[in-house]
Amino acid sequence: MSTQPSHNSQFTIHNFPISALLFDFGGTLDADGLPWKERFFRLWTAEGERVARERFDRAFYAADDALVGAIPESLPLEETAARLARGVADALGTADTSLPGRVSRRFCEEARQSLSESARLFERLAPRYRLGVVSNFYGNLAAVCREAGFEPFLGAAVDSTAAGCRKPDAAIFRTALRELGADVSESVFVGDSRERDMAGARGIGMRHVLLAGDSASEGLGACCPGDPVLRRLCDLEALL
Repeated sequence: MSTQPSHNSQFTIHNFPISALLFDFGGTLDADGLPWKERFFRLWTAEGERVARERFDRAFYAADDALVGAIPESLPLEETAARLARGVADALGTADTSLPGRVSRRFCEEARQSLSESARLFERLAPRYRLGVVSNFYGNLAAVCREAGFEPFLGAAVDSTAAGCRKPDAAIFRTALRELGADVSESVFVGDSRERDMAGARGIGMRHVLLAGDSASEGLGACCPGDPVLRRLCDLEALL
């Protein structure tokens, strides 16, 4: 990943200067506040297999865990989603052998549109801020970011599998800040998970912005009093 030069931006959140922006990947850069498990469940149902939510969640978590550290670092998003879908199908005992492929293809089609929009957002932000991605991922985050067109704009892409720690562990956030050469007091984390992203950033004293998607219009509260809650990632620019 290329390292961005240091910039002292004139833009602020809560009257503090910002020099670096860190982002979650899944549910943030590839969708507006909707995590992978929710999208897989919606698509699984749409493609014809109705399954109890708790049972699906168990299958998804098992398939998700099985991929960690078990795939090539160069694996692209499409094959990552395909392997995850096949793992879910195996855990559920899905009889329709074509269903996992249909789900993963639709998942990637939807993700690519959001990833393209995120790449354009990064291009606009990069002249003013150092940018990084911090994700609980499978070991191939750098390849997926490269595929999405993020690489020219990123100073850090920290994959939990490679880092040996996962959000909300403070160590993974500190790793990203160190790679960016950024101070926590001038950095902001943007993510869709209150438990992993918001709690983790709060734990090291980093300002944080919740991407809540459509839940933002339903009154989903911020992590901390006065924190911004976004409905769409593109709304971030209005805060900066």
